[in-house]
Amino acid sequence: MAAIALERVAQDGMRVRADAGAASFRRQARLEEHLAEARELVRALKAQVAADPSEGKRRSQAAKLRAGREREECIGAALARLPEVAAAKRRNGGQAEDARASTTDADASVMKMGDGGFRPAYNVQFATDCEGRVIVGMDVVTAGSDMAQLAPMVDQVEQRVGKVPEQWLVDGDFPAHEQSDAVAGKTVLYAPVPKNKPAKAKGQSQDPPEGPAGEVEQKAPPAGSEFEPKPGDSEAVAQWRGRMNTDAARELYKDRAATAECVNAQARNRGLLRMPVRGLAKVKCVVRLYVLAHNLMRMATLAPQLIGWGTGTSAMTATAV
Repeated sequence: MAAIALERVAQDGMRVRADAGAASFRRQARLEEHLAEARELVRALKAQVAADPSEGKRRSQAAKLRAGREREECIGAALARLPEVAAAKRRNGGQAEDARASTTDADASVMKMGDGGFRPAYNVQFATDCEGRVIVGMDVVTAGSDMAQLAPMVDQVEQRVGKVPEQWLVDGDFPAHEQSDAVAGKTVLYAPVPKNKPAKAKGQSQDPPEGPAGEVEQKAPPAGSEFEPKPGDSEAVAQWRGRMNTDAARELYKDRAATAECVNAQARNRGLLRMPVRGLAKVKCVVRLYVLAHNLMRMATLAPQLIGWGTGTSAMTATAV
């Protein structure tokens, strides 16, 4: 018995605060200075451990040596990540020399948060079944943008559950043209089409003519509309533009916010506000544990028998709690 049909999935990213302070981010020159200092400290501590045979001091010095080595490794990891951060800055029109990395959590990135501020964070991705609100795909990435996260998540869900949902709903941050091409033939993409710039001439309608409720036939978009195929559009991108020019697509797309925003809000209400660990590998473990807990709670509602809950008095009491 399957608990969900997996016909429609909504994907969204959620920025979660990293366990790294904003003051821990340094540019390359300062990181190299800190690395040299850390290496010198480790060298000195090694000499002290070798020179002093007393057991009590050896334990204390060994602890200091471990801390010194950990700091050296963290700074080295920050330096190793700088090229990735610099490349991201260049793509966004910034200066590569302004790239900075954290000396306490090299995998953390400064991201724009929901309140408009910028803080060290991780980008947590959830793909959720719209009907049962079961999370069927998850990832954690160090990029603040969702632009490249669509195709990898589609592939992950296919590998994880053995099928791809018929419909995939994302917000306007996701559908880069190459991502749309990558998922074409696997799923039908629903995402808002960015409005053209500059704005249309005054008096020209932005909306297609109204039709009967539930109509799925694509109508010819007004000349110059964002729904009109553009030169260089691939077949998949042109189909996406036309698809979003229908009342049926707009109605179906309402499931995105009702699903993804709800799951994100539940995650925050349950404490997924700041990571308790450092490093991408450990952060992914935390998110996996959260997803497991979330899905167990959904199973208790959707199909309690799948997790060993029956229909007796004790099971009904547990469900009520």
